[in-house]
Amino acid sequence: MSVKILGTGSFLPEKSVSNDDLSKVMDTSDEWISSRTGIRSRHISIEDTTSTMAVKAAEKALEVAGISAEELDHIFVATLSGDYATPSTACQVQKGIGAVNAVCMDINAACSGFVFGLNTAVAYARAGMGKKMMIIGVETLSKILDWSDRSTCVLFGDGAGCAIVEADEEREIFIDAGSDGARGDVLTCEERHLNNLLVKDDSPMQQVAMDGQEVFKFAARMVPKSINKVLDEAGVSKEEIKYFVLHQANKRIIEAAARRLKQPIEKFPMNIDRCANTSSATIPILLDEINQKGMLNRGDKIVLSGFGGGLTWGSVYLTW
Repeated sequence: MSVKILGTGSFLPEKSVSNDDLSKVMDTSDEWISSRTGIRSRHISIEDTTSTMAVKAAEKALEVAGISAEELDHIFVATLSGDYATPSTACQVQKGIGAVNAVCMDINAACSGFVFGLNTAVAYARAGMGKKMMIIGVETLSKILDWSDRSTCVLFGDGAGCAIVEADEEREIFIDAGSDGARGDVLTCEERHLNNLLVKDDSPMQQVAMDGQEVFKFAARMVPKSINKVLDEAGVSKEEIKYFVLHQANKRIIEAAARRLKQPIEKFPMNIDRCANTSSATIPILLDEINQKGMLNRGDKIVLSGFGGGLTWGSVYLTW
């Protein structure tokens, strides 16, 4: 038992902020950012929130899939930047699209979130608990960044991506996922501090902080390892894969993965130059982009692979 993707959708805020725009307000430059990351611009939300972006991506995916929101039995939303602690972003999406029959749940696995959400949908399908399910990756990272820290704020953007899947007995899907909580302090974003009638803490919440070199080393090592694992289990060669759809964190990480896998870089589509790192949203946004461009045909073999805070990682081999 597996799932097949019925449709995809995505949404990016209208405002695009270039590296040159950032250089006007901080000590940086287009050359400094692009040469180290491959990023030239990112979309920053002015009016949209995490939930409104998720709803817009969901509506597009429903249209592409050709189904109604009432047909969905589950909505899984991957995010670390929801509008509320409760209600969940998934419940807000349910309200926004009218998916009255869906059970809703948020997942926080940072940049691996969409892959973890897809894995959850597969598990529900195999258990007979889900037939048509929606997985969304969405982030408004601009609201949790330290905009005085050029080492982090230039890396991220806002956006949402969505995929709708249906349980399929004819297909097989192969999954690898893992976590290394002992190394989680290399990429963090604090929540509210302990503050109650017994403890007083007025210190401000910390924003995204990252040890870039450690994250790079982790990703460059773990992504090829995880991809090789799912392909070995599937009995599929790397040469048979049409596209490796990787989390868009850094162009150098993607290039390093291509070298270690000994595959041409043309098989690794990228939009990091225009979208930057949108955490859990990067994979579904890119997947929708290549789908809308007509780059995917039924039966194509693809790999999705994410990595990020936690630390977490996950890869999925599937046929389109």
